[in-house]
Amino acid sequence: DSIERGRREMNGDLAKGPADAGPAFLRARSWLDRLDRVSRWAVIAAMAAMTLLVVSQVVFRYAFSQSLDWSEEMARLTFVWAMFLAVPHGIRHGVHVGIDALVVCFSRRVQHGLYRLSAVLGGVLMAVVVWYGIEVTIYTWPELMPTLPVTAAVYYIAILVAAGHSLLHLILLAWGCLLYTSPSPRDLST
Repeated sequence: DSIERGRREMNGDLAKGPADAGPAFLRARSWLDRLDRVSRWAVIAAMAAMTLLVVSQVVFRYAFSQSLDWSEEMARLTFVWAMFLAVPHGIRHGVHVGIDALVVCFSRRVQHGLYRLSAVLGGVLMAVVVWYGIEVTIYTWPELMPTLPVTAAVYYIAILVAAGHSLLHLILLAWGCLLYTSPSPRDLST
Protein backbone atom coordinates (compact mmCIF):
# COMPACT_ATOMS: atom_id res chain seq x y z
CA ASP A 1 0.00 0.00 0.00
CA SER A 2 1.09 3.60 -0.53
CA ILE A 3 1.75 4.35 3.15
CA GLU A 4 4.06 1.36 3.45
CA ARG A 5 5.86 2.37 0.24
CA GLY A 6 6.24 5.94 1.54
CA ARG A 7 7.52 4.67 4.88
CA ARG A 8 10.16 2.54 3.14
CA GLU A 9 11.27 5.47 1.02
CA MET A 10 11.30 7.81 4.00
CA ASN A 11 13.29 5.53 6.30
CA GLY A 12 15.70 3.90 3.90
CA ASP A 13 17.69 1.33 5.85
CA LEU A 14 15.94 2.06 9.16
CA ALA A 15 12.80 0.11 8.32
CA LYS A 16 11.71 -1.99 5.38
CA GLY A 17 8.22 -2.77 6.69
CA PRO A 18 6.42 -4.47 9.59
CA ALA A 19 7.66 -7.92 8.58
CA ASP A 20 11.23 -6.79 9.38
CA ALA A 21 10.32 -6.44 13.06
CA GLY A 22 9.86 -10.19 13.35
CA PRO A 23 6.95 -12.53 14.08
CA ALA A 24 6.82 -11.72 17.81
CA PHE A 25 6.32 -8.03 17.04
CA LEU A 26 3.60 -8.85 14.51
CA ARG A 27 1.79 -11.10 17.01
CA ALA A 28 2.00 -8.42 19.70
CA ARG A 29 0.75 -5.79 17.29
CA SER A 30 -2.12 -8.04 16.21
CA TRP A 31 -3.13 -8.64 19.83
CA LEU A 32 -2.95 -4.91 20.57
CA ASP A 33 -5.03 -4.17 17.45
CA ARG A 34 -7.78 -6.37 18.89
CA LEU A 35 -7.53 -4.61 22.26
CA ASP A 36 -7.78 -1.28 20.42
CA ARG A 37 -10.97 -2.35 18.68
CA VAL A 38 -12.57 -3.28 22.01
CA SER A 39 -11.35 -0.04 23.56
CA ARG A 40 -12.65 2.02 20.64
CA TRP A 41 -16.13 0.53 21.04
CA ALA A 42 -15.95 1.14 24.80
CA VAL A 43 -15.18 4.83 24.12
CA ILE A 44 -18.12 5.04 21.72
CA ALA A 45 -20.43 3.35 24.25
CA ALA A 46 -19.28 5.63 27.08
CA MET A 47 -19.80 8.76 24.97
CA ALA A 48 -23.24 7.55 23.88
CA ALA A 49 -24.19 6.79 27.50
CA MET A 50 -22.94 10.20 28.63
CA THR A 51 -24.95 11.94 25.91
CA LEU A 52 -28.08 9.96 26.75
CA LEU A 53 -27.70 10.70 30.45
CA VAL A 54 -27.23 14.44 29.96
CA VAL A 55 -30.16 14.68 27.54
CA SER A 56 -32.35 12.64 29.90
CA GLN A 57 -31.42 14.89 32.82
CA VAL A 58 -32.35 18.00 30.82
CA VAL A 59 -35.66 16.48 29.71
CA PHE A 60 -36.54 15.34 33.24
CA ARG A 61 -35.55 18.68 34.77
CA TYR A 62 -37.36 20.97 32.31
CA ALA A 63 -40.23 18.82 31.05
CA PHE A 64 -41.16 17.02 34.27
CA SER A 65 -39.68 19.30 36.96
CA GLN A 66 -37.90 16.24 38.32
CA SER A 67 -34.24 15.47 38.69
CA LEU A 68 -32.33 12.25 38.22
CA ASP A 69 -29.95 12.58 41.16
CA TRP A 70 -27.56 9.93 39.93
CA SER A 71 -27.38 11.04 36.28
CA GLU A 72 -24.81 13.83 36.72
CA GLU A 73 -22.40 11.58 38.57
CA MET A 74 -22.91 8.77 36.09
CA ALA A 75 -22.40 11.16 33.15
CA ARG A 76 -19.16 12.39 34.77
CA LEU A 77 -18.03 8.80 35.26
CA THR A 78 -18.72 7.85 31.63
CA PHE A 79 -16.90 11.01 30.49
CA VAL A 80 -13.84 10.14 32.57
CA TRP A 81 -13.80 6.57 31.23
CA ALA A 82 -14.23 7.72 27.62
CA MET A 83 -11.38 10.23 27.90
CA PHE A 84 -8.95 7.86 29.58
CA LEU A 85 -9.79 4.99 27.22
CA ALA A 86 -9.05 7.30 24.29
CA VAL A 87 -5.52 8.21 25.49
CA PRO A 88 -3.83 5.03 24.14
CA HIS A 89 -5.39 5.64 20.72
CA GLY A 90 -3.77 9.07 20.67
CA ILE A 91 -0.42 7.50 21.52
CA ARG A 92 -0.77 4.92 18.80
CA HIS A 93 -1.63 7.43 16.11
CA GLY A 94 0.76 10.13 17.33
CA VAL A 95 -1.88 12.81 17.79
CA HIS A 96 -0.84 14.07 21.22
CA VAL A 97 0.80 17.46 21.32
CA GLY A 98 4.53 17.42 20.74
CA ILE A 99 7.13 20.07 20.00
CA ASP A 100 9.60 18.91 17.40
CA ALA A 101 11.36 22.20 16.55
CA LEU A 102 14.73 20.85 17.68
CA VAL A 103 14.25 17.21 16.67
CA VAL A 104 13.66 18.01 12.99
CA CYS A 105 17.14 19.56 12.82
CA PHE A 106 18.76 16.14 13.29
CA SER A 107 19.33 13.36 10.77
CA ARG A 108 16.64 10.72 10.31
CA ARG A 109 18.74 8.20 12.24
CA VAL A 110 18.99 10.54 15.25
CA GLN A 111 15.28 11.37 14.98
CA HIS A 112 14.58 7.64 15.01
CA GLY A 113 16.66 7.21 18.18
CA LEU A 114 15.01 10.18 19.90
CA TYR A 115 11.58 8.86 18.96
CA ARG A 116 12.45 5.49 20.46
CA LEU A 117 13.89 7.15 23.58
CA SER A 118 10.71 9.20 24.06
CA ALA A 119 8.65 5.99 23.77
CA VAL A 120 10.81 4.35 26.45
CA LEU A 121 10.54 7.38 28.76
CA GLY A 122 6.78 7.54 28.17
CA GLY A 123 6.59 3.84 29.00
CA VAL A 124 8.44 4.44 32.27
CA LEU A 125 5.99 7.22 33.09
CA MET A 126 3.02 4.94 32.36
CA ALA A 127 4.53 2.20 34.54
CA VAL A 128 4.81 4.72 37.40
CA VAL A 129 1.19 5.79 36.81
CA VAL A 130 0.09 2.13 36.96
CA TRP A 131 2.08 1.58 40.18
CA TYR A 132 0.65 4.59 42.00
CA GLY A 133 -2.76 4.07 40.41
CA ILE A 134 -2.94 0.66 42.05
CA GLU A 135 -2.11 2.21 45.42
CA VAL A 136 -4.73 4.96 45.05
CA THR A 137 -7.34 2.47 43.84
CA ILE A 138 -6.77 0.26 46.87
CA TYR A 139 -6.86 3.30 49.18
CA THR A 140 -10.15 4.65 47.73
CA TRP A 141 -11.88 1.29 47.36
CA PRO A 142 -13.90 1.55 50.61
CA GLU A 143 -15.30 4.99 49.64
CA LEU A 144 -18.65 5.11 47.86
CA MET A 145 -19.86 7.69 45.37
CA PRO A 146 -22.36 10.16 46.85
CA THR A 147 -25.34 9.17 44.69
CA LEU A 148 -24.42 5.68 43.49
CA PRO A 149 -23.75 2.54 45.51
CA VAL A 150 -20.44 2.09 43.67
CA THR A 151 -16.89 2.47 44.90
CA ALA A 152 -15.24 5.80 44.12
CA ALA A 153 -12.24 3.80 42.94
CA VAL A 154 -13.87 3.33 39.52
CA TYR A 155 -12.44 6.71 38.54
CA TYR A 156 -8.94 5.45 39.34
CA ILE A 157 -9.54 2.14 37.62
CA ALA A 158 -10.02 4.13 34.39
CA ILE A 159 -6.56 5.62 34.93
CA LEU A 160 -5.10 2.15 35.52
CA VAL A 161 -6.66 0.76 32.36
CA ALA A 162 -5.53 3.75 30.28
CA ALA A 163 -1.99 3.69 31.66
CA GLY A 164 -1.66 -0.06 31.13
CA HIS A 165 -3.01 0.15 27.58
CA SER A 166 -0.77 3.15 26.87
CA LEU A 167 2.23 1.26 28.26
CA LEU A 168 1.57 -1.55 25.76
CA HIS A 169 1.51 0.95 22.90
CA LEU A 170 4.71 2.61 24.09
CA ILE A 171 6.44 -0.76 24.36
CA LEU A 172 5.52 -1.51 20.76
CA LEU A 173 6.62 1.98 19.69
CA ALA A 174 10.00 1.49 21.36
CA TRP A 175 10.31 -2.01 19.92
CA GLY A 176 9.18 -1.40 16.37
CA CYS A 177 9.46 2.38 16.35
CA LEU A 178 8.71 3.65 12.85
CA LEU A 179 7.30 0.30 11.84
CA TYR A 180 4.34 0.71 14.17
CA THR A 181 2.68 3.98 13.18
CA SER A 182 1.85 5.46 9.83
CA PRO A 183 3.94 8.46 8.86
CA SER A 184 2.20 11.79 8.69
CA PRO A 185 1.48 13.23 5.23
CA ARG A 186 4.12 15.90 6.01
CA ASP A 187 6.74 13.17 6.46
CA LEU A 188 5.82 11.54 3.17
CA SER A 189 6.11 14.79 1.24
CA THR A 190 9.70 15.53 2.35
